[in-house]
Amino acid sequence: MKTSSLIGHAAEVYDLIIRSEHPADSTIDTFFRSHKYLGSHDRRFIAETAYGMLRHKKRIEWLCETSGKKFLESSDNPAAFLQCLVYRAAVANDEVEMLVHELEADPSEKQSLSFFLSNVKEQNSRFENELSSQSGGTAEISLRYSFPEWMIEEWLGQYGEDETIHLCAALNKPAPLTLRVNTLKTTVDDCEEALAKENIETERTKFSSVGLTVRKRINVFQLDIFRKGFFEVQDEGSQLLSLLVDPKPTSKVVDACAGGGGKSLALAALMKNRGAIFALDTNAFRLEGLRKRIRRSGVDTIRVCKVEEGQLPPGLTDAADNVLVDAPCSGLGTIRRNPGMKWTVTPASVAELNIKQLKILNHYAQCVKMNGRLIYSTCTMMRPENENVVEKFLGDHPQFEIMEPSSVLRRYQLETLSQEKYFRLKPHVHGTDGFFAAVMRRKQ
Repeated sequence: MKTSSLIGHAAEVYDLIIRSEHPADSTIDTFFRSHKYLGSHDRRFIAETAYGMLRHKKRIEWLCETSGKKFLESSDNPAAFLQCLVYRAAVANDEVEMLVHELEADPSEKQSLSFFLSNVKEQNSRFENELSSQSGGTAEISLRYSFPEWMIEEWLGQYGEDETIHLCAALNKPAPLTLRVNTLKTTVDDCEEALAKENIETERTKFSSVGLTVRKRINVFQLDIFRKGFFEVQDEGSQLLSLLVDPKPTSKVVDACAGGGGKSLALAALMKNRGAIFALDTNAFRLEGLRKRIRRSGVDTIRVCKVEEGQLPPGLTDAADNVLVDAPCSGLGTIRRNPGMKWTVTPASVAELNIKQLKILNHYAQCVKMNGRLIYSTCTMMRPENENVVEKFLGDHPQFEIMEPSSVLRRYQLETLSQEKYFRLKPHVHGTDGFFAAVMRRKQ
């Protein structure tokens, strides 16, 4: 397909994402299913461009405004189409002439567009050079990396300027494709060998002993070894959170907000398919997906249970050795995968989540038996959703005490991964999604 046509398709997808309430990946999947004539190269170009435009949305809009406002006002081209060209020229660094050569336009319009895009590239280079000689600040970091200013201010307060810059840069890079080998059915070596026979190159993950990173992004769900249950797609950070639960094979475990069940499945493998795991959620649709994954994985110790808000299944009060509350959160630690959430999460939504998270944690703490453990986790890096929730909970529940994560991770030779009272994973430090966790023990 011609570059001009690919840009038109990418602009259409981007416009659909901006107007939709659904995540970008589901919108893109729906678009591809209705455009079956697109080849693999076409789909890759379109998806990468749409995701790139979401990652750099603020920068693109600023470049359009400062580089050719009069041109934009006089142009008949849709805004999304022009923004797509700006992204390809300034961020993806495509040649201007290549971008406009195949466009269906008269020579004068092509000339005006070339002039506009050349201005965009020049303005972008000037902006980069100016920023490299400055210390930054909220507005500059927000514009350079395309994040809302309120988000930058929050991170500056938590991490300082230098680390915030590294965090934003890491969140703007696509996440790797990471697998968790299902050790109930195979070994890491055998799984790696089976993938190699499919011409899929992998490498061991840095921290998880059962993780593999796929070097080239492909659709692993079509593989026969996936259908046989040899592996699940799961970020390395999510795999590590399961280690913090640290269940014994005979334990009774509650996965309180199980969702799709990735952590329940990882816990089942840790427990060698023994004991009992109660996967609870209020969403029946997500739990149905978990049931399919359970059958594929060969697990028979997970009990899936839909619960109503504020209710507990019979027999779980004061009964669980380990309770994992992987709470609903803003998900800002997963921006690498879902860049659109930059523009949908707000301070108000974070404040609402804080209330909901504390309510859920209070509720499922009832399941923890004496000397049992309660693990609170999120995939965000916002203090109101993390430390603030845990500190309020501990203040209201003196029967619980914090445990240092290193005391749990020592069993897996990972104690150096966390040297403070809370467990944190950062994309720019660990190469994983952003995660937070607190391990608490119910005292005698």
